Amino acid sequence: MEDYALQAVERLTTRPAEPYDTLSVAPVSPLLGAEVSGLDLSQELTPQQEKELKHAFQTHHVLVFRDQDIDPEQHKKFASVFGELHPVALPVEGSDPYILEIKATKESKDVAGNGWHADGTADVEPSLGSMLYLTTVPGGGGGDTLFANMHLAYELLSPSMREFLDGLTALHDGALPWVAAGLTPPPEYDVPRTEHPVVVRHPETDRKLLFVNAPYTSHITQLSRAESDALLGMLYAHIAGTPLLHCRVHWQPRTLVCWDNRSVQHHAVWDYFPHTRHGRRVAVNGTRLYA
Repeated sequence: MEDYALQAVERLTTRPAEPYDTLSVAPVSPLLGAEVSGLDLSQELTPQQEKELKHAFQTHHVLVFRDQDIDPEQHKKFASVFGELHPVALPVEGSDPYILEIKATKESKDVAGNGWHADGTADVEPSLGSMLYLTTVPGGGGGDTLFANMHLAYELLSPSMREFLDGLTALHDGALPWVAAGLTPPPEYDVPRTEHPVVVRHPETDRKLLFVNAPYTSHITQLSRAESDALLGMLYAHIAGTPLLHCRVHWQPRTLVCWDNRSVQHHAVWDYFPHTRHGRRVAVNGTRLYA
């Protein structure tokens, strides 16, 4: 491992353990994710619980809560601890506008999230994060979600590459996932297209992170298409092919996972066909991102 990469890892693995009084936090990996116990998400949190929860969220970026019994209203109330709820882009008529049903069965031709991405990065104000609650997990195993640390993805690049990326911006296009699937966005969908810095600073921690992803990032605006494709391809390979960036969440029924949509990318692994995986997701509004 290069010295700069070793230093980046050591900064995370040697930080002092955080004291928590109202909850317990057990890391999923040394560099990303944590399982949180001691909270009943069906109940209103105390101010101290909220404070410690948000601190764990900023520290670990992915939080896992097991054995939770929550209805849709309790799900939304918990998500609102982090901010204003983000409406579903294309809600099903008659459904809750803030709840996205996540379901894959033996009839599914494809599943949502099957590939590395961050949600809705073409929006002017990308989502702060998501809260996914699964009620049915594949009976034959599988269906895990992978997460990748975008702060560390940036920090493991060479100093020269980081300096080069710091001055670049990229266009994010909400139509790209439709085009990739051979579809056209429906006429009622106001397709978002936004130019974001390739490297942004986290709005709460001011820590730099890599902010490009294959489904939504069209091209780097300062480069030719060939140069942009080559650079983005290298970055995507870096994200997908560096295990040090990753943690893996194994789902059980009644598990809720929340993640920081700025700090991580995720990949919902579709390795459970023909079994069923079912749950619901609530997202939280974010803010404009800056270099």
